[in-house]
Amino acid sequence: MSVAGEKYKAERGGTGETVKIVINALILALIVRTFLFQPFNIPSGSMKSTLLVGDYLFVSKYAYGYSKYSIPFAPDLFSGRIWATPPERGDVAVFKLPRDPSVDYIKRVIGLPGDKIQMIDGVLQINGTPVPKEKIDDYVTKDEFGTETHVPRYKETLPNGVSYTVLDLDPRSFSDDTPVYEVPPDHYFMMGDNRDNSTDSRVLGAVGYVPFENFVGRAGMVFFSVDEGAQAWQFWKWPWTVRFDRLFKVI
Repeated sequence: MSVAGEKYKAERGGTGETVKIVINALILALIVRTFLFQPFNIPSGSMKSTLLVGDYLFVSKYAYGYSKYSIPFAPDLFSGRIWATPPERGDVAVFKLPRDPSVDYIKRVIGLPGDKIQMIDGVLQINGTPVPKEKIDDYVTKDEFGTETHVPRYKETLPNGVSYTVLDLDPRSFSDDTPVYEVPPDHYFMMGDNRDNSTDSRVLGAVGYVPFENFVGRAGMVFFSVDEGAQAWQFWKWPWTVRFDRLFKVI
């Protein structure tokens, strides 16, 4: 064989190896995304101050087992969940919006199947018992001109001992007083921590009760975070836009 032929064979072999590596990497990424962890970013302020616009986080896909929504494009291969582990009260979870499964939402699990949930004068009630709500330091934000805004912040502690903070933008909000919601079997009641700026299970026509099948996974850790309005891909701005205090923050 000529030198040119040997060179062509070597180049072809090198290209083939590169293609194999790329294919294997894509398969590995698909497996990780489907069965282990999936990245999500926070597009709205409904979970402030737990999660902020510009946060990027990993969601544990295996935490609740797997449904068709665990698989990219949600092929209708099976119904329900396999290897299911029910969500716990207080979990922050990503789920598919019941009325439009192409949309991902992230909220906190407040009501379990069979629970009765209600808001009375801004206080969360679970099965007729008020959830302890303790006033703590205000949540402070600054606009582009440096003007500060103070929002009342409270610590809630659920019956299972899980504590977190909630914001109260408006002490007389329409969502501060609600009817009693009775959570159906195999469904969950989800609420945002930014109580007066969250479309959640309190709005039955928009979100309502979330079927267990619609759960994608449990939020685990913020792995990256940039200021609201900044672009994560603009790495040259990272020294000024990255919120370093939020990196690797466990949720």
